[in-house]
Amino acid sequence: MSDFSAFYAQNAAVETTEDFVVSPRFKDKDGKAIPWKLRSITEAENQEIRKAATKRTKAKYGQYTSETDPNEYVAKLVTATVVYPNLKDAALQETYGVKGAEALVRKMLLPGEFTKLTDQVQSLNGFDQDINELVEDVKN
Repeated sequence: MSDFSAFYAQNAAVETTEDFVVSPRFKDKDGKAIPWKLRSITEAENQEIRKAATKRTKAKYGQYTSETDPNEYVAKLVTATVVYPNLKDAALQETYGVKGAEALVRKMLLPGEFTKLTDQVQSLNGFDQDINELVEDVKN
């Protein structure tokens, strides 16, 4: 049997961070593409993001239904994961004429760049792992 203490909070790996070039359009003074810094989030943070992207609407007979807006969820997930550039910076938002981190990232990036960033964010947070592959890894 494995060592149970590996599951203690102090022994668990801390959040993962990585640099990722989202677009060659953002360059430093030497003309090199500037990487964005991304971090992984916890499931508790993910639940807060999902809750913030969920709207309650009144349905028939006075009942309410909850519906998560997938576009809003993805934008909030991306902005929670991006550490650099600081998407919450008011001066940066002002240069693009928007308010809010989600609006900024949508304005800053081309559609393909946003998709590329979204894919990387999902991968960093473990959304790209197939459960069957994980079962095989555990078996080996």
